[in-house]
Amino acid sequence: MTTLAEMAVEVLTTADGRAKCALSRRHAETWFAARAAGTPIPVGTAIPPPHPARPAQPDLLDPRDVPRRRPGSPQGRIALLHAVAHIELNAVDLHWDIIARFGHIAMPPGFYDDWVKAAAEESNHFNLICDCLEAMGSHYGALPAHAGMWRAASDTAEDLFGRLAVVPMVLEARGLDVTPGMIDIFRRAGEEQTVTALEVIYAEEVGHVAYGSKWFNWLCGRDGLDPKDVFHALVRQYFHGALKPPFNEEKRAEAGLPPDFYWPLTGKDEPVD
Repeated sequence: MTTLAEMAVEVLTTADGRAKCALSRRHAETWFAARAAGTPIPVGTAIPPPHPARPAQPDLLDPRDVPRRRPGSPQGRIALLHAVAHIELNAVDLHWDIIARFGHIAMPPGFYDDWVKAAAEESNHFNLICDCLEAMGSHYGALPAHAGMWRAASDTAEDLFGRLAVVPMVLEARGLDVTPGMIDIFRRAGEEQTVTALEVIYAEEVGHVAYGSKWFNWLCGRDGLDPKDVFHALVRQYFHGALKPPFNEEKRAEAGLPPDFYWPLTGKDEPVD
């Protein structure tokens, strides 16, 4: 029987974005069907690649070399959506990577349920944004993209605590901060298909941040550690730069991230009401 970790490696080694996401969703369906039938698939262990397979396009550039375009023009909005598609494709791989890379660490079944579900949702997000790009006369791969997206995964390849702290609790939490502004940009432009897609992403990303917070706190509780202190130490170790306000404090709280976790990492005092 193919294990969940082996399924994860299959996704990670599939290069084409649409094919990767189709396989991701198919494996998620298989996992949950087996769980529902009372015949769960073993998690197993596997050796994931250092970097996930990627299509020939887009060209991956140093972040400083990715052209910046203002979203006031159709071309600027296409560039913004292309960046979102790239983020979502990386998120698919990040969620499967945490399963493949840390399968040797004993975790409750709910851990795998959460990340398989998140991977399936990210796969849908990538497809939704690709559909929007194609409706605007473009496609994923038409523009260069950020080469540094996998850095957090590489930096935390040996540290499950660090992976949970930096990927869902910092990087995905940043999505909660910036997505409402993106929704406003596309609503003002009359791009209702994109508004609908971004609203789906915004609602589901709260859950992904919450999975990170839940399992980070679970691990700290298991080991008798203070989650806030450990989080601060890990983010300072693995995240490059300070966290930048403004923060979506309401949605962060909904996802289990209180202000005293992230404000001390900005180098500024937490605002007082």
